[in-house]
Amino acid sequence: MKSGFGLEKRVTRYAFAVGATLVCLVITIWIHQRFGFLTFQFSILAVVLSAWYGGLGPGLLTGTLLSAATAYLLEPMYSFEVNRLEDLLRLGVFVLVSILMSVLSETRRKAEHALAARTVELEAANRELDAFSHSVSHDLRSPLRLIDNHARVALEEPSIAAPVEGSLRAIRGTTQQMGQLVDDLLAFSRLGRQPVLRRPTEPGDLVRAALKDLEAEQKDRTIEVCILDLPHCEADPALLKVVFANLLQNALKFTRQRENARIEVGAQPTADGPIYYIKDNGVGFDMQFTQQLFGMFQRLHRDEDIEGTGVGLATVRRIIDRHGGRIWAEAEVGKGAAFYFTLGHTVTT
Repeated sequence: MKSGFGLEKRVTRYAFAVGATLVCLVITIWIHQRFGFLTFQFSILAVVLSAWYGGLGPGLLTGTLLSAATAYLLEPMYSFEVNRLEDLLRLGVFVLVSILMSVLSETRRKAEHALAARTVELEAANRELDAFSHSVSHDLRSPLRLIDNHARVALEEPSIAAPVEGSLRAIRGTTQQMGQLVDDLLAFSRLGRQPVLRRPTEPGDLVRAALKDLEAEQKDRTIEVCILDLPHCEADPALLKVVFANLLQNALKFTRQRENARIEVGAQPTADGPIYYIKDNGVGFDMQFTQQLFGMFQRLHRDEDIEGTGVGLATVRRIIDRHGGRIWAEAEVGKGAAFYFTLGHTVTT
């Protein structure tokens, strides 16, 4: 089967070389008859195309056929006279061009084959990663749920001692945090394989939807959320909502200590497109640690003070990177923080 397929490909390449030769001769004869001179640019082009598409053999075939046709038919027209030195020089040029283009063609083919093989390997790796992710998700979540349920049942006992109750609550808190970390890691791993589907998007709608999902974080709190004008953009709405959701969740968490929390979502117009931002009046952070913000598991605050898994901002950065944009932060300890991001090429109205 493979042998037949290879023979068919070789026949196609040589047929292409013969076709290129005939087309070149027709054009050359037409130019000679109409304008009275011979041009060999088309001959060189035919040799280049044949060698590039078919390799050395088809390229040499085209060069030989064109040299013979030129010597016997065209110079002078239909005289069948041969100028041996000039014909040999022309043939030599065709041969050199054929060799050069065939080398380049072979290099291209090897690169294409290597790329195809690499693509197959990556697809296999992605399938294995998906299977591993599902396995990890199931194998880790099941025992975590079991531990959490046992701790919850034990806490319902009326005669439980205070030290034991404290330990059980700590166990529940740790298992729930571990479960959240598993969920965050799985979501982060999927981001690398999820395609970015850009389309006209209303960031304001995504911000309002994200805030609605975060209503539990706002319960029994005094929070002023100011949503300013957010220009339209070209982005993946599902991924962009994840960006806003993570940044808003952080803003809500880090303003818990404020009696009157304030969060502002807006955009700054620039020649390269809008810069979107989310500002808060929360606890802020020291700018000397800003490089750690967007790394996996990097946290600038203790779990005792503010909970988290250290995956949210890494997820945000990956989404922004996949959009061709950039993200950065500005903050001051005790005075709040501001996160800015762009989305690469955007269309605004």
